[in-house]
Amino acid sequence: MDPLDLARAQFATTTSFHFLFVLLTLGLVTLVAVMQTRFTLTGTPVLQRMARFWGRIYVVNYALGIATGIVMEFQFGLNWSGLSTYAGDVFGAPLAIETLVAFFLESTFLGLWIFGWGRLNRWAHLALIWAVTITAYASAFWIMVANGFLQHPVGYREEGGVLRLTDIAALVENPTVTAAFLHVVGAAMTVGGVFVVGVSAYHFIRRTQEIEFFRRSLRIGVVTTAIATPFLVGAGIAQFPVINQLQPGKVKSMPGLGMPLSFMMLIGVVLMLASWITLPLLARDAVVRMRFPLYLMVLGIPLPFIASIGGWVVREVGRQPWLVYGLMTTEDAMSAVSATSMLVSFLAFTGVFAVLGVADWVLITRIARRGPEVESMPQPVSALAMAL
Repeated sequence: MDPLDLARAQFATTTSFHFLFVLLTLGLVTLVAVMQTRFTLTGTPVLQRMARFWGRIYVVNYALGIATGIVMEFQFGLNWSGLSTYAGDVFGAPLAIETLVAFFLESTFLGLWIFGWGRLNRWAHLALIWAVTITAYASAFWIMVANGFLQHPVGYREEGGVLRLTDIAALVENPTVTAAFLHVVGAAMTVGGVFVVGVSAYHFIRRTQEIEFFRRSLRIGVVTTAIATPFLVGAGIAQFPVINQLQPGKVKSMPGLGMPLSFMMLIGVVLMLASWITLPLLARDAVVRMRFPLYLMVLGIPLPFIASIGGWVVREVGRQPWLVYGLMTTEDAMSAVSATSMLVSFLAFTGVFAVLGVADWVLITRIARRGPEVESMPQPVSALAMAL
């Protein structure tokens, strides 16, 4: 096989896989922060238990998501050294900010939040989860800034055959960043809402005794989805004028992109309508007594994940043959690696990601099926204990 095709397939696989972890992480941490805020304000014990239960799932997904991100980063040096040489000064700046400022701060705040249960003042502990949430979105923002440069390079000058960063503000204000980041925010909130709805519905199907716990969780998930999906669809549509201006004919020129684009939009509209229909049924708990909608909620968990992958396919494949649009082709950015070496690394990376994916699924499923703890007051726990 062509080494270029293998390198592209490898990066597409690992990036898409990692993106699924990111979406669930962003969506869940926001809902956990909301739950803990309501507990802090009202003192309602069930809200505290909700924050701990959904927080456990979030921590597991976050930890394994970090592992997938680290594996993915290796590919820049292994397969795309041309990009690092030519545009590393510009492309690497937002990635460095994401790592040093957003990611490290996020991990620090998360560690304090995990070990702060039962030890810190209630308001200080609440501030920590909101700090985790803010830095998580800051991390996603800087990643989109880096990707926005690839879509529409700005804030640089060419010197000695390489690009030099001249204006960091231009990178941040890149028109390809704003709408795309808002779209990611909407996707993350939709993923988090649908996931909480699906897990809550699963427990109602099993005739759970935690009626109040999962009734509140289901309500939060449905309301979040109902609010996020119109925002998601709107932010997606808002990108088309920018794309048509900066990358004219992007979608039409690439055969096969119409299907993932249409499928992505269809899923967004279906989830939006489904959440709106469910909202009035929550008032009298009618949806909890109807088993068929509960099964649909469980089956709907993968839908926003599938739609999100479709969005990345359109955004990234549609840019080809450019890696840095108008400046560097994907072929020129590739390292001098043989097809055999590329195939071996492709299989190795895919194997690692498969193991991480299975581990994430097993741990999350175990926690979700087991349900919340019965304890009335939280005790300090380690990250490992939260995962197991």
